Amino acid sequence: RGSRAAPPRGRLPPFLLVALAACAARASEITFELPDNAKQCFYEEIVQGTKCTLEFQVITGGHYDVDCRLEGPDGAVLYKEMKKQYDSFTFTASRNGTYKFCFSNEFSTFTHKTVYFDFQVGEDPPLFPSENRVTALTQMESACVSIHEALKSVIDYQTHFRLREAQGRSRAEDLNTRVAYWSIGEAIILLVVSIGQVFLLKSFFSDKRTTTTRVGS
Repeated sequence: RGSRAAPPRGRLPPFLLVALAACAARASEITFELPDNAKQCFYEEIVQGTKCTLEFQVITGGHYDVDCRLEGPDGAVLYKEMKKQYDSFTFTASRNGTYKFCFSNEFSTFTHKTVYFDFQVGEDPPLFPSENRVTALTQMESACVSIHEALKSVIDYQTHFRLREAQGRSRAEDLNTRVAYWSIGEAIILLVVSIGQVFLLKSFFSDKRTTTTRVGS
């Protein structure tokens, strides 16, 4: 995840620089299954003073909620939320070491979850090595920077809509399953009631034979 050095200026066309920067700025994203009564933890080595962002969302399962906890190298709790569907948390590392963040589904007894998270460490590298120079950027360089920022926004929107589409599909499939089970149950109930009514009406019109017994003295 370290910063990727940009190629020397003048050796690549500006549009190739934009493409390379877009690839380097892509954050690590993971979608994983979290079984019921389970807990999954992830670890990241972070240098002091690095700005980090944790963003997560539950895509499928139950009430679409999960517990999330973020701890520093010394075990201090930096972030803790219970039964959250989605959230985002930004912090700056106070010391060097391994940071741990965990997702827990231990409160669920039979429903597994599908969780997506994006953990960004550090800021994007500059598009041009000399972007922070005193002199102003050329018109081509300014256009490349604008395109680069627009591409990052497009990637964020695509990720957001993919998650919403996956969540919507899961809800639709769950609703379809419930409707199917409800329809089968109604059909069984109607069948049982119909058979019961037939036997009840049949009992009304059937001949009842009475047997008399004489008791002789």
